[in-house]
This record gives sequence, structure tokens and C-alpha cells, in this order.
Amino acid sequence: MSDDKMKDALNMLPYGFYAIGSRSDSDVNIMVANWITQASFSPRLVALGLQKTSYTHQLISAGRVFTVNIFNEADADVIKGFTKSREKNPDKVKDANYSAGPETGAPVVDGAAAYLECRVVQIVDVGGDHDLVVGEVVGAGVSKEGPVDETLTLPDIGWSYAG
Repeated sequence: MSDDKMKDALNMLPYGFYAIGSRSDSDVNIMVANWITQASFSPRLVALGLQKTSYTHQLISAGRVFTVNIFNEADADVIKGFTKSREKNPDKVKDANYSAGPETGAPVVDGAAAYLECRVVQIVDVGGDHDLVVGEVVGAGVSKEGPVDETLTLPDIGWSYAG
């Protein structure tokens, strides 16, 4: 525990660990993210907290599509290749194994247990360093069925991104 009780409490929220695929024209990117939640049943919406300065933010703003690639704990090594920014690793997508999502063309990462394809409904400037991207789920696939407790989370890899 620290002297910052707000940070300590925020770090207690459970977070998954996902690969976000984005596309605008022929430019694609894959990055990691953890601030994702379902936001509506009908229509099916997800909300993604996305850093304003990220390369993916630029692509999602322009292309208006993204994927959420969901991994099992056992496949943590697949996602680790996407943890560095495009600025630090400009060629990270060049060697990545992925296919274009059938509904959006955004990257679906090989080895993901499941994926959601989304079309942007709204990008909300909430006044902080991240925007809230709301996407309607327009496609999905499951390649590795399993219980939710096998889904990769930040604690599974020993990371924290909160507070």
C-alpha cells in the first residue's frame, strides 16, 4: 500500500489485457490495452479508454473501426509483442501474424481466443489524458472456448495500469 489511497483503490479494479487492432486505409496497428468494458446490450457496445497521444487513437479516429483481441492466460506470449509503441517499434506490425476482420478489415491477431470487431459510434473527450471510444460490436469470433477465469489479465503478467 502507498500513501495514495485513490491509486491503491483503483489498482484493485480487475482489468483484462487485450490487443487492440486498428485500421485506416492500408495503415494498421496493434497495441495492448486494458480499459475495456461492455457498455450496452442493445445495441452491443463496448467502451475503450484510449490514450489521446497513441498511434492507435489516430487510426481509430480516421478509420472508425477497431478490434478487441481477447487472449487466454496460456497465450500471454503472443500479446507481449505488441506492448511497445509504434514510436519505439515502428515495424512491430510487419512481423505480426494477423488477418483482416471480415466486417471491418481491422487486425484479428492469430492466437487470440476470441475477437470483437467494432465500428466507432462516438469518441468522447472526457477531459483527461485518455478518450473514451465507444464501438458497436459488428462481428466476433471464438477460436478457443474456455471459462472467463482463463482470460488473460494484467495480474497474470505482473503488470498494473491504473491509479
